[in-house]
Amino acid sequence: MLAIALVDRIGSGLWASVSVLYFTYVSGLSVAQIGTLAATAGAIGIAGAPIGGHLADRFPLTRVLITVQLLRALASFALLAADHYALLLVCSAVGGLGDRASSVLTRLYATRIAGPDRVRYQAVHRTLANAGWAVGGLAAAAALTFGTTTAYQGLLAGDALSFVASALLTLRCGEPPSSARTVTDSTATTPTTKPTGPWRDRTYLAYVATETVLFLDDAVFKVGLPLWIAHASHAPHGLAPLLLVLNNVMVVALQVPLARFGATTAAARALLIPLSAAFALGGATMALSATGSTVTSTLLLTAAAVAFTLAEMLHATVSWELSVALAPGTAQGTYLGVHGLAQSAQRSLGPLAVTAAITTSPLGWAAFGTFIALTCIVQHRLVRERLTRSPLSVGPVTVSEH
Repeated sequence: MLAIALVDRIGSGLWASVSVLYFTYVSGLSVAQIGTLAATAGAIGIAGAPIGGHLADRFPLTRVLITVQLLRALASFALLAADHYALLLVCSAVGGLGDRASSVLTRLYATRIAGPDRVRYQAVHRTLANAGWAVGGLAAAAALTFGTTTAYQGLLAGDALSFVASALLTLRCGEPPSSARTVTDSTATTPTTKPTGPWRDRTYLAYVATETVLFLDDAVFKVGLPLWIAHASHAPHGLAPLLLVLNNVMVVALQVPLARFGATTAAARALLIPLSAAFALGGATMALSATGSTVTSTLLLTAAAVAFTLAEMLHATVSWELSVALAPGTAQGTYLGVHGLAQSAQRSLGPLAVTAAITTSPLGWAAFGTFIALTCIVQHRLVRERLTRSPLSVGPVTVSEH
């Protein structure tokens, strides 16, 4: 599955960095049409996480993942042939649905196959995914030097082929054990009390709500930093892409070493305190960057990028562990699917949150960081009783990955 992560993200890196340009120059869409396309794909994609998790609790995980990867490939290939706006909307929506479902399914696979080592496994997975994004982005940049329709279509075809390759590689992966399917199968002969599910689990839903806030670091790098550098700081505009590179390099270099600090449920919960400090520091340095000279502003923005990247890595470690530890073993897929809604919702709310911080003057960034920091403390208290009363971490798993 680790090799699949690399292949998948190389393909995504090929497409993500040029999709807007493709729709502009190849499909001939207006800015409004492209915005509608992205919004539609994002809105429909939100459903992918719970649907994927629900199916994974009822059918073999690898088969569901293969189906999703082929669905993503079909959507990408269809974009090549689509010549009407309605068709482009449908293809993009199907692709968004598959993207979110795939994200949850790969995390669930790691949970089942790695057992108590799931945090480290996810850290390695994320490191390879970031490396894949970088390789795909560099390849896309090289292809765009030609600037032809064929080059754009080639990048989209490469994205589609990466999903086909991922599906083929998944065929070689062993099917991990599933408590959920064991319970479901046993009900054919023996009555079993099944969990009520995450939609009636108020603690888990409250946890997911706090997760939506903690995922806002993603919007900082994609929207907040570039806009802040362009409109409110004295730093050179060329700093924006460099800070994105810094973010990527830090994740590749440090995600795995940091994962050891959240290897247990108790340790992961404890990381919420330094995570709170990292968010607060990031917001404060962003605010201060508007008040200094070019050099001072550049240094403060770099410090902010480091703080938010540290927060991103710490939150990833905490989230991987707590999202599983708070879920019953017999419904992990369904619960992780609901947890996936947090990141999906952030994709819509995040840009609004960071633009609000920008338009509210430097104090907006300080309030932004403080709000997320306080949410970390709320989450720290929220999960305490559940984790103390009933530790639900998954036990060791012995199935090996091929």
